[in-house]
Amino acid sequence: MVLPVLTAYEKEHLAERQALPEEYLSLSDEEMDRRIAAAKAALGRRLLILGHHYQRDEVIKFADYTGDSFKLARQVVKHPEADFIVFCGVHFMAESADVLSADHQQVILPDLAAGCSMSDMAAPDQLELCWADLEQMGVIRNPAARGSKASVVPVTYINSAASIKAFCGEQGGVVCTSSNAAAAMRWAWERGERILFLPDQHLGRNTAYKMGVPLDEMVVWDPNEIWGGVEPDAAERARLILWKGHCSVHARFTVRQIETIRAQHPDVRVIVHPEVPWEVAQAADDFGSTEYILRRVRESPVGSVWAVGTEIHLVNRLARELQPDRTVLSLDQFGCLCSTMFRVSPNHLLWTLEGLVDGDVRNRIVVPDDRKHWTRVALDRMLLIT
Repeated sequence: MVLPVLTAYEKEHLAERQALPEEYLSLSDEEMDRRIAAAKAALGRRLLILGHHYQRDEVIKFADYTGDSFKLARQVVKHPEADFIVFCGVHFMAESADVLSADHQQVILPDLAAGCSMSDMAAPDQLELCWADLEQMGVIRNPAARGSKASVVPVTYINSAASIKAFCGEQGGVVCTSSNAAAAMRWAWERGERILFLPDQHLGRNTAYKMGVPLDEMVVWDPNEIWGGVEPDAAERARLILWKGHCSVHARFTVRQIETIRAQHPDVRVIVHPEVPWEVAQAADDFGSTEYILRRVRESPVGSVWAVGTEIHLVNRLARELQPDRTVLSLDQFGCLCSTMFRVSPNHLLWTLEGLVDGDVRNRIVVPDDRKHWTRVALDRMLLIT
């Protein structure tokens, strides 16, 4: 068995992470379900449970709302009556929820070890150095010297730390999700000559290419290389500067998998998440956010056969929901599991909720005040863009 590597977030918070008490490790599924339901009932409207699509079934069934990052972020601001927001997802999602929440609300992540490798691929000091390098290269210039437009507008995927979001907010940029990435790019290009897009290069490339931006107007910035490994004239010509980051789950999908499943199912339609590599998105029939994938497959004609390239829990739930009218297969025959999402177990959820019933708030996520304002600015811009 291969154990997941600890992310930077996990290492930072490992010391404060509370191990589950022994009594929570040996419970039957039936007892956990009963006690979770009882705790939810006891907390009533004071509790809001948000569940990302990639959560395991044993957890997601207790969520008040299920969705992708964008959909769940919208729910935070719609429920001021909730004192406790339990986010069954990963740490960057809980950070965003804390920033968007009211002062009286507390955001809780059932397991502090639920991080994101993609988020860890963009550190604040790396972004600050990138910005300074682009200024030194002459790519970032004073907007007053360029008329009303900025030379570079930063756009960060929501799969990033609050410090990255805060930087983008302060520099006139915005947060996006896979649901509104194209709209966020249009917003940014209306305000600037080029976009610095981070941390997922594949989402940025696939989205921009679909919008008509040719590949030769994009460059990849490697934060581990001098000047990002990009020549100044190439950065100057680019409309899109892509940060060298990726999703470890969606990077597993390949063109070979698409070719194999087409050979096995000649009538199959292949739909993938935009975090997959560019050549995979091009070989598929369609790509889009998790919400888009769900809508397209659900609205397809009876008898349709689909191969879906995203996290296995979403694929399996969709397959069960639509059988026998439609056939839904995983593009990866072994199933792509997000190991950090999987860290949130029903045991953790029960421990969290029973703590709240007893007045013990465990694993609260708090974004420091010094980065909260600009993070909120960037997130509010995201929520206004459709």
